[in-house]
Amino acid sequence: MKQRIAIGCDHGGFNLKNKIIEHLEKKGVEVEDFGTYSQESCDYPVIAKKVAGEIAQKRFELGILVCGSGLGMCIAANKVKGVRAVTCFDATTARLSKSHNNANVLCLGERITGEYLALDIVDAWLKSEFEGGRHQKRVDMFETP
Repeated sequence: MKQRIAIGCDHGGFNLKNKIIEHLEKKGVEVEDFGTYSQESCDYPVIAKKVAGEIAQKRFELGILVCGSGLGMCIAANKVKGVRAVTCFDATTARLSKSHNNANVLCLGERITGEYLALDIVDAWLKSEFEGGRHQKRVDMFETP
């Protein structure tokens, strides 16, 4: 089955988002862009909630969000039940976020992470799989008070 990714950004992540889309499409990944579609200032929580909502509704298995730092998008996405968003700054944390924490939204910062590193992070995250086992119990705790 072809992998499908929901992606979004604010004005601070616009250029990197487009590079990620191009990179993923070259690899045969289907990407749906939830905006923003220009560098005009916009509110990142709106975009984060759109993408996170798609994940929560199971219309997409995975999402990627890009803003200036990756932090605001991550905070906003994690407000949506069922979303496990992470901000990663290297391939190792990207792999671990998926294999140990079953992260379903990756957040990146265009002003923090260069293009080539960001693409490595995306690739590492997408290639990783949740290990389950001893990690499942802890992941289950995310959803309970």
